[in-house]
Amino acid sequence: MSAMSPDFPAMKTSSSMTAARRRRRPRRFEPIAGPLRFLLLLAYGIPILWIMLTSLKSPSDVISSQASLIFAPTLDAYSEALGQSGLFIALGQSLVIAAGTTVLTLLVAIPAGYGLARVDGRITTIGLGLLIVLQMVPQTANVIPLFQIFGSWGLLNQNLGVIIADSAMLIPFAVLLLRPFFRAVPEALEEAASIDGASTMRTFFSVMLPIARNGVATTGTLVFLMSWGEFLYAVNFFLSPGNYPLSALLAQQVSAFGINWPGLMALAVITSIPILILFVFTFKLLREGLTMGAVK
Repeated sequence: MSAMSPDFPAMKTSSSMTAARRRRRPRRFEPIAGPLRFLLLLAYGIPILWIMLTSLKSPSDVISSQASLIFAPTLDAYSEALGQSGLFIALGQSLVIAAGTTVLTLLVAIPAGYGLARVDGRITTIGLGLLIVLQMVPQTANVIPLFQIFGSWGLLNQNLGVIIADSAMLIPFAVLLLRPFFRAVPEALEEAASIDGASTMRTFFSVMLPIARNGVATTGTLVFLMSWGEFLYAVNFFLSPGNYPLSALLAQQVSAFGINWPGLMALAVITSIPILILFVFTFKLLREGLTMGAVK
């Protein structure tokens, strides 16, 4: 032991230097991923830049070909957008619909994803196939049947009707996303909990959900983001424009008499701020959760 002790600090220093070199190692050029990222940046960045620049223009600058990038910025469009009486009502409607859709979707998708993760066989294959088929059904094909059903149930012009419709659309997506997270949990943990006397329900809530919480949070965040901007169900199931969420309020800015482009773009920027804040705070969670789900 005494003969080996003098070499231990040198070995420790050598390993730390190697780790430091790895951290400082420059990234290699990726011939496929690099240009693809650049193309995606252009595809998404240019429209966002155009929206923000248009929201800072006056109506005369929008139609002028000489004021594409050089113009006198103004905040008049934002003042008009914030002064709309229905803006904050629509914001509250969007929050209620997105939150309700997220809760209802997770209540159904979590046990369904767990069941499909733990049951193997022909039933699971059929169930997964049906979920994929449901994902491919166009949203427009469901509007008329759902309108008739909600009309008979008294759910038209109600938030609950839109929440149910959005949840039915997003549940297959949520189940397919949650299943890999539950499959990643070792079955030995469930067996150990069963040996300790835990019931199936207690095992699910005390063992499975805490371990798969990252996947549940990732799925819930994605469902909230998708339901926030849903338009078709909202504009068809709300009979009164006063109940429209933000997505439908944006569509109201386009009329037969013309389009106020600065006002429309300013309203689009304002309605995107809550989603941007949510994305900033959950970016790390989404990145780790989606990567974990894909790998597992």
